[in-house]
Amino acid sequence: MSEADAATESNVAERMGFKDGDLIQEFGYDEDVDFDLREDLEDLVGGELLTEDDHDVVDGVILWWRADDGDLVDALVDSLTTLDDGGVVWVLTPKSGRSGYVPPADIEEAAPTAGLHVTTSPGVCQDWAATRLVSRRKK
Repeated sequence: MSEADAATESNVAERMGFKDGDLIQEFGYDEDVDFDLREDLEDLVGGELLTEDDHDVVDGVILWWRADDGDLVDALVDSLTTLDDGGVVWVLTPKSGRSGYVPPADIEEAAPTAGLHVTTSPGVCQDWAATRLVSRRKK
């Protein structure tokens, strides 16, 4: 990997809003996840991603989600149990044309039911689309 490519890769993790010392919990890990993105995130925060079984309060959640993974609302609600106030949930889904593709409308429909709001959908890796979700503001 060239130096320019490495800089671009680290910027992806930074663009997701994470920083050194953040705790990130990962849901939906399987052999098809983007291992380069995971490594970039771990390098940026200075530690391993936490598993679904960890109970630490976290700054962010990475949820790898595929069309046949079940109920997205349930998964989103589960991902919130250890998320700190102001934390972010990133839903990563296979891009269009790939096995397990999830239409963006499915995420937009599930998010409010789980108490979340869709904010952005930046490009973060070649095979996975990313959608950033945050808690809905209380009035």
